[in-house]
This record gives sequence, C-alpha cells and structure tokens, in this order.
Amino acid sequence: MPRPATAPLDGLRVLDLSRALAGPYATMTLADLGADVIKIEGPGGGDDTRSWGPPFVTGSSGVQESTYFLSANRGKKSVAADLKSEAGIELILELARTADVLVENFRPGVMDRLGLSSQRLLEHNPRLVILSISGFGAAGPDAGRVGYDQILQAEGGLMSVTGDQASGPVKVGVPVADIATALLGIIGVLAALRDRDRSGYGQVVSTSLLASQIALHTFQGTRWLVAGEVPGPSGNHHPTIAPYGLFPTASAPIVIAVGSEAIWRRFAPLVEIDFDDERFADNPARMNHRDDLYGAIVKAFATRPAEEWTELLADAGVPAGVVKTMDQVYDSAQVAAEDLILDVEHSTLGAIRLPGRPLRFSRSAAPAALPPPTLGQHNGVVRERLWEE
Repeated sequence: MPRPATAPLDGLRVLDLSRALAGPYATMTLADLGADVIKIEGPGGGDDTRSWGPPFVTGSSGVQESTYFLSANRGKKSVAADLKSEAGIELILELARTADVLVENFRPGVMDRLGLSSQRLLEHNPRLVILSISGFGAAGPDAGRVGYDQILQAEGGLMSVTGDQASGPVKVGVPVADIATALLGIIGVLAALRDRDRSGYGQVVSTSLLASQIALHTFQGTRWLVAGEVPGPSGNHHPTIAPYGLFPTASAPIVIAVGSEAIWRRFAPLVEIDFDDERFADNPARMNHRDDLYGAIVKAFATRPAEEWTELLADAGVPAGVVKTMDQVYDSAQVAAEDLILDVEHSTLGAIRLPGRPLRFSRSAAPAALPPPTLGQHNGVVRERLWEE
C-alpha cells in the first residue's frame, strides 16, 4: 500500500539567517514545499522588511506588521537571537547541528567574522547544505558591495533594456533580481541535497543577484556576446518579434503576441492586412517595416473596444491579453480556479489573504498554511525542541 501523501520536503529542516527579500523568498518557497523553516531575527526590529512601509497593518496587540514582510515570510517560525552575542552564536550552532539547509545573505566575510564560517558549520554538521547569497558574488572588485534589488537591476543590465527612449531606464515593478536569485538558489539547494543522498555530505551553494541578472538576460545577452549588438530599451514591444507588444484600442490597451508564422496568417486578416504583403511576409520583414505594420494595427484596433478585440483574437487563436491592475488579477475567476490566494490566520492580524503557492503536485500533499510569524513568536517552541533533542 502507498504511504499517506506528505508534502515534498516534509521533514527537511531549514535555518534561515537571511533578511530583506532574496533569502527570505527562498526559504518561504522551501516552506511552501513542506520544509520546517526557523527564521532567525535580531531582537531589536527583526528582519529589515518589518519596517518597510507603508502600507502597514495593525493587529490586535497594537503592533504594526509590514505588508512587505508578510509577502515573503509565510510558513516560518521566528526566533529572536543576537548574532553578535556568544549565546546567539551558540544557538545557531545548536540549530545547525540538526538542520539540513542553512540560508544566509550577509556580505562576503560577515559570517566568518561572526564565528559562523562555512568551514565551522560543516565541521559541526557535515551533512549541512549552505546557501550563500550575495549582491555581486564572493570574488572580484565588487564582492564587498551591498547589493539591493534595484542596484543590481541597474548594474546587471536589466534597466538598460526596460523602458523606452522617452522614459529612459526603468526598473521592473517587482524585485525581480531578488526573486530570480531566490529561485536559482533553491535549484542549487535541491541539487546539493540530491548530491548528499549519494555522497552523504553537504556543501556550500553560492549565488548572487548579479549572477541571477546574467541568467535572466537570455537572448538580450547573446545579442551582445554573439552578435556584437548592444540592446537598448524595447519599451512595450518585443525587440526581435513583430507584432508582439502593447497596442491601444478604442477603450483600453491590449497585448498581442504573434509568435509564429501560423499565428501571423490568422492575425493579419483581422486587421485587414495581406499576410503575403512582402513587407510583412515573414518576421525579419515585419521587423524591418515595423512602423508601417504598427500603424496599420493601431488604425484597425481603434475601431473596436478591447473586450471585442480580445474575443475576436481568442476565436482566431491569436494570443492576447488586457493589462490588469492588481485588484483585477486577484478578483479574477482564473486566479480563484487555480487557488492562487492563500487564506491564513495571523496571530495578531487575524484572517489575512496572501499570494498563493505557485506549485501543485499530483500525489504529494500541500503543507498546512501557516502565516508569517511575529518577531520572536516561536522562541519558546524552538528552544524546547532543542532541549528535547
């Protein structure tokens, strides 16, 4: 008989020494997969993001909680500990003794100065997998620099290809450098855990916000590295595919994605364009005559509201979508059908709703939906567990 389904990472213990976003987002994702995550916070104000607001929400105790902190810390236990004290370091070493994964995003060298070097941690627990996240990496002239998300969006090249000529460089509206780093870090952790299954030993997995930006470059990176072309801002239109981007209609703008010749032949008649017109006969031709092409599309789209166009495009098998605000996204039937809102009971705020878990498994169970913790909420619980072990 098959064993009762459990969460994929049920039984995995994670010690989270990180703060702000890249590290906490990584450990939250591990918690979403069933890991037991203990978050270590400074006893004063805790994680930096507890003060990042407004907006704040005030709970029954009168303590404010930052919605920013709530976004990246669900499913964890919080323990307040001073890492500059001997007692704090001893607590970390004791927790690391039975942990499977430790996540930290201090600047290179800080863990060593605290007395928590990778060597010491691995001597303490040879099976430990350590995820070390930095801004610019552990080597090179920028290793010691502090790396916040937008700094790396700028220095990692992402802002240079976002926006348009009128706007100049523009950051992405979410902390994409942090999030990409977190997700790549998780991939590294899971690979190291798989390696531990074979070897019996843990190791250090290192990544950085700079590395994640390089990983996100994809075709923009090879435009320079292979073709010798420096990409510029592409605005709301794809730099290598046409038509693919944002167009006005009689009511509101919509996005279309004509990503193949088959789609082009379905799309062109809708906007009264001859798909065999030599100016538009294939993608290179359409890119070379974008002004003519986009002028014709704008003229056609002006004749109907967005709702009619999206229906016509859908019927023709042309990918398209409207630009939704956050309230429209979370109120949509599709988000509800995919169960992408998580309802949890916070210890001081009561019932709150959070962005939901992005993964589903056909056999594994989902872990219990736990809220983000208040600062030091689990001091007693975690220490009791240590004594029992």
